[in-house]
Amino acid sequence: MKRFVAKGIAALLALAPVPATAGQGSAWDYTFTGIDGQEVPLRQFAGKVVLVVNTASQCGFTPQYEGLQALWQTYRDRGLVVIGVPSNDFGGQEPGSKEEIKTFCETTFHVDFPLMDKAVVSGGAAHPFYQWAASQVGAVGVPRWNFHKFLITPDGQIADWYSSLTKPQDPKVAAAIEALLPQVRR
Repeated sequence: MKRFVAKGIAALLALAPVPATAGQGSAWDYTFTGIDGQEVPLRQFAGKVVLVVNTASQCGFTPQYEGLQALWQTYRDRGLVVIGVPSNDFGGQEPGSKEEIKTFCETTFHVDFPLMDKAVVSGGAAHPFYQWAASQVGAVGVPRWNFHKFLITPDGQIADWYSSLTKPQDPKVAAAIEALLPQVRR
């Protein structure tokens, strides 16, 4: 009987989410490299609502940049930060250099929200933030294509995630952001 219970506990532990790296188990434990080459520790956004989106310049969802910019303009003064993470993971749709990506985003969609350098967002080689996010939401919530979105609470936890099909202007995205904004520290 004891062996059966021990095997059951071991099986349950194997299914439990495990943070990808040591830390406090929040988004604030991770750092990206900005598109300008500077380190961008996510902890600088602690106390704010953050929408992290893996992006691509040659994708059918690329027009979502417009909606992301609109969210940023609407809510940034109230505590929302939109972060774009270019990735070439899906369909090779972000082949450009960081300079090309930045120029494309600024000139085509007038993006002025923070853009990161290109990163891997899926699989075993994913950026540590994306590994952590996968451990938090499970296989169903990981990016399967460009413009997957993670909504992060002011205390660094994942509030929700949205597939590529969910546009930034979707009312459920705005409602989730609105619900979190009262928690923003001023």
